[in-house]
Amino acid sequence: MTQTDPAPVAPDTVASESDWRRRLRAGGMGFLHGFREVGIVVGTALVLSIILRTFIFQMFYVPSESMLNTLQVGDKIVASKITMTMQGVHRGDVVVFHDPGDWLYGPVQQTGWRGTVTNVLTNIGFLPSNSGEDLVKRVVGVAGDHVQCCTKNGLLQVNGHALTESAYTIGPTNQVDFNITVPKDHVFVMGDNRANSRDSRFHLDVAHGTVPLSEVRGIVVLKLWPLSHFGSVPAPAALTNAGK
Repeated sequence: MTQTDPAPVAPDTVASESDWRRRLRAGGMGFLHGFREVGIVVGTALVLSIILRTFIFQMFYVPSESMLNTLQVGDKIVASKITMTMQGVHRGDVVVFHDPGDWLYGPVQQTGWRGTVTNVLTNIGFLPSNSGEDLVKRVVGVAGDHVQCCTKNGLLQVNGHALTESAYTIGPTNQVDFNITVPKDHVFVMGDNRANSRDSRFHLDVAHGTVPLSEVRGIVVLKLWPLSHFGSVPAPAALTNAGK
């Protein structure tokens, strides 16, 4: 039997295999590099979103009719924290605030994986807050203001001024009689839908129904969604001009 030598491996065959291995390693490194870049971008976006939510602004969802016709049920609104920090809260501002105590029936419970995802996206600022622990009302009195209800014609009085509020309110104001002076670092709030708003008027037994400024999350500056409702939320002259 004649023994034959193995066929020599062509140089170009060896080179092709080596090149394939090199490209495979390069591809793996490229994937890791790309994955790292995506991680950096996503992480930076999350950090910026949390910073914006904590210090600049936060989105909220309007769940009730208490601010009709200024805000509609389902509106997505933007509350500015930096405006409140730099300029303070003024009479006429619409504010979002945390329940100061038993104004609401309790937080909305989010359950299951959908609830978990929703809570995470809300906490980092990607979705508007709808926790059931926040309210939105209009400030009708700030520290030192004398707020009284009502005149014989059913008008709210602020610092002795009887206010004509038909431009921004609906329904009567005089469901509850009160005569209070707003304490320091507090605000007295009402819904624009006066006939359907459980506001300061109905919680007079604690701090005259006022809300501590420490519970105010921000001043509503924008109606963001739906686009048909897009616009600013100005303070009405009737309230801003009711100073002492």
